[in-house]
Amino acid sequence: MLVSKFFKLGRHQATLDFLDVHIDKDLPVFVDPSALRTLRSEWGHHCVSLLQTYFETVLAAMRQGNHVRAKALLACLSERNEFHLGFSKQQSRGHALGPISAERIWKSLVSSKAATSGLLEDLEDTVLFVDGVGPDMLSDAVCNIIRGPLIKYTQQACSYYGIPLTPGLDSGPVWNPQAEKWQSHLIELPLTKTGPVILVPKVIVRVSQTYGADEYYRHFLMPVLQQHHKDINSQFVHVLRSKKNKGKKKVYKKDLYEAYGADKLAAATLTAEHPGALANYRETKKSNTTQPLDHIALSKLESTAPPDFGALIDAVKAVKPGRDGAHDYEVAIEKLLSAVLYPSLSSPVKQDEIHEGRKRIDITYLNEAKQGFFDWLARHHPSSHVFFECKNYGKEVGNPELDQLSGRFSPSRGQVGILVVRSLENRALFLKRCKDTANDHRGFILVIEDSDLPRLVADRGNILADGMGENLLYQQFKKLVS
Repeated sequence: MLVSKFFKLGRHQATLDFLDVHIDKDLPVFVDPSALRTLRSEWGHHCVSLLQTYFETVLAAMRQGNHVRAKALLACLSERNEFHLGFSKQQSRGHALGPISAERIWKSLVSSKAATSGLLEDLEDTVLFVDGVGPDMLSDAVCNIIRGPLIKYTQQACSYYGIPLTPGLDSGPVWNPQAEKWQSHLIELPLTKTGPVILVPKVIVRVSQTYGADEYYRHFLMPVLQQHHKDINSQFVHVLRSKKNKGKKKVYKKDLYEAYGADKLAAATLTAEHPGALANYRETKKSNTTQPLDHIALSKLESTAPPDFGALIDAVKAVKPGRDGAHDYEVAIEKLLSAVLYPSLSSPVKQDEIHEGRKRIDITYLNEAKQGFFDWLARHHPSSHVFFECKNYGKEVGNPELDQLSGRFSPSRGQVGILVVRSLENRALFLKRCKDTANDHRGFILVIEDSDLPRLVADRGNILADGMGENLLYQQFKKLVS
């Protein structure tokens, strides 16, 4: 049973910001530390900082010979099942380190000298050089290290979606970077019949980790080793005699595998001698970041139907204009926008308070786009957040609504907003007013009417992808700055 079904949210994965996991078994996806590093938000930066301080603390203990402390730090990555991610076939049981695994990982770190040689820089490096650390274990370790931010995210998500919280639950070990130690507290979490659940934003999960031991050894380290043996003309060099390749030097990978081995200890030893291979691998991965799972991939994972955009539009149009329907209209619009604009926009907040609560914003999204229209916006204009105001009017909107939205802008929060309205009596005049607002340096405001919603869905591919094309939002924005 999925979390959304258990708590009767009336939503499906496309309209939820968190990964809609099963409450009693795992989904075969992982939290990728490289995905965390691509986030622009404060939350993402905080998570990366936790990973760095934890790993640096472990390595420092090992370099100082304080192996008791190192093993204790590793052991607190305890095997728990609140996240429901990974390869467990039956009930979730976690694959993080724990006391027994920690001893094994510690021995691998010591034997490979990876911890003391400077070879390891980030947590994901352990996948390449440390026996026993694979994608599943790395993901669970990451989740445990960022447990604090994930708990806070869960509590905020529960408040947003109306999921009840149960007080007095054990948080599990939470990493405190200032004290450089694990701490636990009594907290509130959603509770199911199989135990507490800690929710994970779907933008940070992947079907595979960015780093892979076999990929690194085979496609990055081995070519460097082959070239090295050619350069020194070692016994592994074969001079080809065929007419086509006569005189050409060849070093066969199978010979090197037999000579050096193909395990992680061999990879660590060889990388220490040929560090350029690792530098190339890191740079390649940094410039080729993976994208969040799309709606189709998520629906296949969960064995659910893909999003029905037509039904989401119909739900918006079914709300009657007027004050009484304002809340329902805002909810229907948020569901549609969350589905259409994922993964560019994430972490929606309704009735977001600013200026100590004196002003509210109907819906605020974090701009986490890596490509497409919203990525272009982030690179050219302040838009770390994108604001939406929903007007369920049956009458004309004008300058007061524009002024209300532009009054929410700031260089730090963002200066781009979208006004969602039922209809405009004079669209051309309203767009001129939007341009006046932009010319007065009061921010950039786009407008979407109910009649634009099918076009917004149809343009979704162009809005989210590089190249963008002539989509509805980009066309409007060009007119504001032309």
